[in-house]
Amino acid sequence: MTEASTGSTGEQPRVEPRAQPEPAVAPDVTPLTSPREGVPPVLATGDEFAEAARRLRDGSGPIAVDTERASGYRYSQRAYLIQLRRAGSGSFLIDPIAHPDALEPIIDALDGPEWILHAADQDLPCLRELGFRTESLFDTELAGRLLDFPKVNLAAMVAEFLHLGLAKGHGAADWSRRPLPADWLNYAALDVEVLIELRNAVAGALDERGRGEWAAQEFAHVLRRPPAPPRTDRWRRTSNIHNLRTQRQLAVVRELWTAREEIAQRRDIAPGRVLPDSAIVTAATANPTDTAALASLPVFGGPRQRRQADRWMRAIRKAQQLPESDLPAKKTPQVGPPPYNRWEQRNPEAAARAGAVRPVVRAIAEEVGVPQENLISPDLLRNLCWEGLGPSAGADEWLAERGARPWQRALVAAPIDAALDAIRP
Repeated sequence: MTEASTGSTGEQPRVEPRAQPEPAVAPDVTPLTSPREGVPPVLATGDEFAEAARRLRDGSGPIAVDTERASGYRYSQRAYLIQLRRAGSGSFLIDPIAHPDALEPIIDALDGPEWILHAADQDLPCLRELGFRTESLFDTELAGRLLDFPKVNLAAMVAEFLHLGLAKGHGAADWSRRPLPADWLNYAALDVEVLIELRNAVAGALDERGRGEWAAQEFAHVLRRPPAPPRTDRWRRTSNIHNLRTQRQLAVVRELWTAREEIAQRRDIAPGRVLPDSAIVTAATANPTDTAALASLPVFGGPRQRRQADRWMRAIRKAQQLPESDLPAKKTPQVGPPPYNRWEQRNPEAAARAGAVRPVVRAIAEEVGVPQENLISPDLLRNLCWEGLGPSAGADEWLAERGARPWQRALVAAPIDAALDAIRP
């Protein structure tokens, strides 16, 4: 990829201003309804994995990688199917469930070549869980964002760059099901069918706009970024919890949510399939005192929930018997800076910094044609405005210490410094 200038010399990368939109003309899109070589068989045994690894090693160039999970059906985020494709090797559908310990030959074959993924953040965790590793990737979705495309889903990108229409429709299916239906396997194989061609076309577009190095830095950042820490008070994300008014009701939600979580994790079932959020909020509102009262509520009267009635009632009673001092706070504990609209009253100096810096960053994003959230992380920008830079630090140093990439700093650091200088007394 062609490298643009980085922040090491203080110069800004070469960028093209946002082009004026052309009149909307729908490209000719040829439907791609099945893989050109047919749907490959599902491989599930050690011998099949070893043969697939041999063929992958005999191929050339990067390897297209995708996974299918069962997020709406299972508690875990494990991969239930892995799709691979490499030039000279063909496509492979790997079932990692029955014999995960036999995957080592494929893991080794993938350790070295560049991986091509679409939305790598979704696939990397479950691949790493199985032991897969790589030192190089190309994320076609992230590249689309750096090119400022309005739609960056795989079908839209394939239509834009390759004028092909992908047959979609099973992404949210229960991929833990066995055997997998033929039309699902067709869908899965298509996800990697043209990913190599898409990568090459997108890489060319990045280089044409002087953004190849931007992308390289972003891809490296995706690979080295540690997993996000677990959210605190996850039970507060229960749907419609905002309709509850008392701390005691919130305690009921917390205890029911915790009981549901334990069952879901033990049985590897999506929590909403154990007990829907609506039932939790209904129980917190009704505050039943025994299992008969609980069973009279919607959902809880069904046969499946009646079998768990004692478990749910124990959770509710625990909440009902908590001392006032142990009840959860009505509001979510504040983590990080508050919303911008509260700054003027709570931190006027931070509000002044935000008023100076945010329009500057917005203008840069518009000028170079990149989404603002990719130009600089919203959390990073919020923290910079809230904390300030200190008496001696400049924006470039402050951003570098917190993980901003060189291309980002080259674009925003000097303008941020200038904006802050303009409001200093």
